[in-house]
Amino acid sequence: MNFLELVNKNKDGMLNDLIKLLNINTLLVEQPENKEAPFGDGLKEALDYILKLGEDYGFKTLNVDNIAGHIEFGEGEEIVGVLAHLDVVPNLEGWKYDPFSGTIEGDKLYARGALDDKGPLISGLYAMKILKDMGFKPNKRIRLIIGTDEESKWRCIKRYLEVCEMPTVGFSPDAEFPIIYGEKGNISIDLISNYKDKDLISLISGERYNVVPDKAVAKFSKEITGLDEYLKSNNLKGSIDENIVTVKGKGAHAMEPNNGVNALVHLSIFLKGKTDNPLVNFIADNLTDNRFNDMGLNFRDPEMGDLTLNVAVANIDSNGGMVGLNMRYPINWNEKEFLDKFKTALDKYDLDMKITKDSGPHYVDKNSELIQTLHKAYIKYTNDDKTPLMTIGGGTYARALKNAVAFGMLMPGREDVVHEVDEYIYISDLLTATAIYTESIYQLGK
Repeated sequence: MNFLELVNKNKDGMLNDLIKLLNINTLLVEQPENKEAPFGDGLKEALDYILKLGEDYGFKTLNVDNIAGHIEFGEGEEIVGVLAHLDVVPNLEGWKYDPFSGTIEGDKLYARGALDDKGPLISGLYAMKILKDMGFKPNKRIRLIIGTDEESKWRCIKRYLEVCEMPTVGFSPDAEFPIIYGEKGNISIDLISNYKDKDLISLISGERYNVVPDKAVAKFSKEITGLDEYLKSNNLKGSIDENIVTVKGKGAHAMEPNNGVNALVHLSIFLKGKTDNPLVNFIADNLTDNRFNDMGLNFRDPEMGDLTLNVAVANIDSNGGMVGLNMRYPINWNEKEFLDKFKTALDKYDLDMKITKDSGPHYVDKNSELIQTLHKAYIKYTNDDKTPLMTIGGGTYARALKNAVAFGMLMPGREDVVHEVDEYIYISDLLTATAIYTESIYQLGK
């Protein structure tokens, strides 16, 4: 059966449902006192919207504490899980369209979340709808599992798995095709200082640990000079206005910091010698290379690649402050040895550190039945049997399950605009991916 033909018949409805979802601002807003919308009104609205769509299309639905849920059909002991999320990262400066407009230009649909992860979520829903509408009766329960906190603390999926069974097999349409069979570990570390700074009033940069900061701003009580020369020599933009120093870079996903230009790192390098602040100087002396070559702590695994670093967040004032780091680490990395050496380096600057997150690597055998089934579905609709299966530095919901992988929907050769300005998805890729997911669910659910 050629599911792409059925997908194309559902194109208008799918785009209509997707754009309505993209119109909802789903930036996480902490509201712990509000049990109806603990992660913000936008995420509650989006969760209600997608669950209502599921009901309208004849599926069973479940809302878990207004932070997660699922859409389900089929019977049986085993569960096939498709895991996607509604929350998005903050909008960087410079969008050509309103990031929540869902604007179509040619074959591209622009919006924050178009590729990460609302487009793939709607794709998963329509894969289920197409199968249900054609009368397919799976021998397993098929569940589209929806989260609202993937871009930060994963409280949604943790709570969901406390309430609901773990799927037997699954995939998360939240990365790249053909298949991501391995994901690096993810560790976040806060560097903490109590240094009283008479010159540096404040330094602010970044909002999320998983985003390369595109802007860094420092305010001083004294005059700072030389910025124009630094900006020019590094092909950067920025300004000085009444002792407020601004450096602008380029945002990117923390899984590959080389795809961005870290404004916080550049500001720290510029300020070296202009301030005694130990956090700024530690960055400038040790963290300018996102592979830890500066410190001699670089590591590479032949299968999963490099240990990487994102200097992600800074919140510093005249009484001290913090800098937040995010690292993606491969299998076979000696974490204890690294942390011991890293702590020794921090001691020279009188800095403390606190590990705020540590999630180990996720790995599934490339020869498993799950991967073979998904790969055949991918090849069927792309005719691509050459692109190798891969591992990534990002972390998807796949790692929450014992037997799951990340599976699309970024096609090989496409620009990766996840977490960047003007995020978009190719509509043609959306349709092809939906056919791949329909085939995959069909084969896994038989």
